[in-house]
Amino acid sequence: MAVSIDNEARLVLFQSIGLNEQKAHETLKNHDLTHVLETTINEAKKILPNENQITKSIGNLLYALSTKSKQQIYNLHSYLIKYICEEKIKTEQQLIAAIDYLLTNPTEPVDQKALEESAGIGVIVTSEEIKHMVEEIIEQNKTKLLEQKYEFSMGTLLGEVRKRLKWADGGTIKTEMDNQLLKLLGPKDHSTKKTTQKSNISSTTENGQVRSFADLVGEALNFHKPGENYKTEGYQMTPNTMNLIREHLKKTGGQVITRFPPEPNGILHIGHAKAINFNFGYAKINNGICYLRYDDTNPEKEEEKFFTGILDIVKWLGYEPYKVTHASDHFDQLFEWAKELIRRDLAYVCHQKCDELKGHNIPESPWRNRPIDESLQLFEDMKHGKFSEGEATLRMKCVMEDGKLDPVAYRIKFAHHAKTGDKWCIYPTYDYTHCLNDSIENITHSLCTKEFQARRSSYYWLCNSLDVYCPVQWEYGRLNLQYTVVSKRKIVKLVENNVVRDWDDPRLYTLTALRRRGFPPEAINLFCAGIGVTMSQTVLHPDMLDACVREVLNATAPRVMVVLEPLKVTITNFPYEHMIELPVLNIPGEESNGSHTIKFDSVVYIEKSDFNENPPKDFKRLTPHQSCGLKYTSLVLTIQEIIRDSNNEPIELKVTCQNVTDEGVAKHKSFIHWVSHPNKCEVRLYERLFLHPNPEDKTEVPDGFLSDINPNSLIINSNAFADDGIKNAKILDKFQFERIGYFSVDQDTTDEKYVFNRTVTLKEDKQRIL
Repeated sequence: MAVSIDNEARLVLFQSIGLNEQKAHETLKNHDLTHVLETTINEAKKILPNENQITKSIGNLLYALSTKSKQQIYNLHSYLIKYICEEKIKTEQQLIAAIDYLLTNPTEPVDQKALEESAGIGVIVTSEEIKHMVEEIIEQNKTKLLEQKYEFSMGTLLGEVRKRLKWADGGTIKTEMDNQLLKLLGPKDHSTKKTTQKSNISSTTENGQVRSFADLVGEALNFHKPGENYKTEGYQMTPNTMNLIREHLKKTGGQVITRFPPEPNGILHIGHAKAINFNFGYAKINNGICYLRYDDTNPEKEEEKFFTGILDIVKWLGYEPYKVTHASDHFDQLFEWAKELIRRDLAYVCHQKCDELKGHNIPESPWRNRPIDESLQLFEDMKHGKFSEGEATLRMKCVMEDGKLDPVAYRIKFAHHAKTGDKWCIYPTYDYTHCLNDSIENITHSLCTKEFQARRSSYYWLCNSLDVYCPVQWEYGRLNLQYTVVSKRKIVKLVENNVVRDWDDPRLYTLTALRRRGFPPEAINLFCAGIGVTMSQTVLHPDMLDACVREVLNATAPRVMVVLEPLKVTITNFPYEHMIELPVLNIPGEESNGSHTIKFDSVVYIEKSDFNENPPKDFKRLTPHQSCGLKYTSLVLTIQEIIRDSNNEPIELKVTCQNVTDEGVAKHKSFIHWVSHPNKCEVRLYERLFLHPNPEDKTEVPDGFLSDINPNSLIINSNAFADDGIKNAKILDKFQFERIGYFSVDQDTTDEKYVFNRTVTLKEDKQRIL
């Protein structure tokens, strides 16, 4: 690829400081870095007029300055360039310390004495000092070193020396440490080196305990500390920023403050679970607080059931908001700030139609430069209902990161508001409201999904334009699952077309649907913890979520026996005079979790599929020529007679039984579940709602998502039989139906009949079917 004349000159310039040709070319691909590095080198040349004086070490530091510094202190680079050229900053460690000092003190005049102290400028650590310090550290750890020899974690020794001699040369420390260890321990004996196996412990567990999302967030992210907003890449500073941050810290005491800001116009879905865990989890791990703030700026779409439903789900996931707030709590203040924007000539009333404002290449408004007083009066007229909907908007004079010009701040909506009633007929947009509500609530970390990155510049611009505290916006990748849709519009279509019953239909991935299906909140939180926080969009297979559900339910769900398709079995030589009761642990091997009793009589019901007249070779259960055990009874059944209906189908098996301890009884590996004196129930077996992983992808599903419905996504067994373990169960109680899967009591349950939803199948299904 041809290189422009300007870039040819830059290549020569970059190579003049020691970059090889490949590195120089890579640098040119980054426009921002190219500009900063070019400026840095040219300023260094003014200090060192002889080009040959830019040595390799100086060049490395100039490049490190260009790559590791941040926009907020570009105007202060001249101080650091001078120190580098004068070789007062000699190491990257000193440079990073100097950058960190300036980020913490980003305004002029710079206190050069404090800067030099922070970066170790002028500090000389001699080889003799390093030698004595290494001797001291080794002496303190001598006993363990002699015991463990080279199995000892040598990194801790190096770290301790560097901690005490902060500005010492790292290479010199390492060499001295190696020499002294060789003298003490002798050479390494590789033949005695212990072998270690790679741990297969999940990253979501520690010492056998499930780790919380808060733990993983704390490790995964390195966000700014409260009050150090200005250290964040891209944060925009004003002359008053530091004063505003100081006021912010007085109010908050340096506490981490986050918020979860859903729109109350629909039900939360699995993607929101990540947002809830992220915002509440990050605050929790830092001993902070998290608001639940309803973004109630679209009154025509908001309903009370969504307000209460959202709070209910947040609490169900185990989080308690510090305070529940609404964007509308501050409508009066937001209106006053909008007028202040107009007074500062940063906003104007516009009459372009909605269609004209769509897209990114919209023409500049003909009303952009209308007089301030005129916009103020028209804005008041908007507030007092003198314009029709769509006839006027208030727009801000800024350009968003994606190039969109002058986003709308206010629009007219003659709609009743759930909280403010009919007080307002103009409502602020997300772009206007969100950052200002964050500012009012002193949010330290405004966490949002990646699609809001394009709004970051307008977020900072608006706070700074009004001279109010400006939080930091951090973006992370959305969580998406295959085989589902989560958009409100598409779920409404599924309901309207009678594909699903409602927003809580267990085949959906709304959080209310998952709760109804029986997903424990701990499992959803574990799933969010397991995927962690990434800045890229994540599309996952639902099997990952199912695995977390199994992990939780396996440890918590009581076992019961349920027969989905019953086949009657009569034991002709029943060994007891009458019905008996057998004690069964709720969870095998866990006596502390209690037990229940099951009835056992001469008539039992087994799963129809556990009997086969013409079995395949690997069939291990009951056949006319093969006996089979009954779980918990120590009895083995052998078929005596098969009773059939008019279609020649088996409807009852007459069997004899023997105890497994009786002489001559072959040892059996297969014991099937059964029910006696059954409780009738309905069992709903759920499968994926869609046939393809991406039902919204036109390349996969050309006719649209409604054409991709799985016809077997719901199978109902209306005449299932359950043992007494289900008695007294409440709605949402969870069970493991032995050999079948995990199930939850549905809200359609009545006094006459239990209804169960299959939550997930057993992992061992394929093996246990044999």
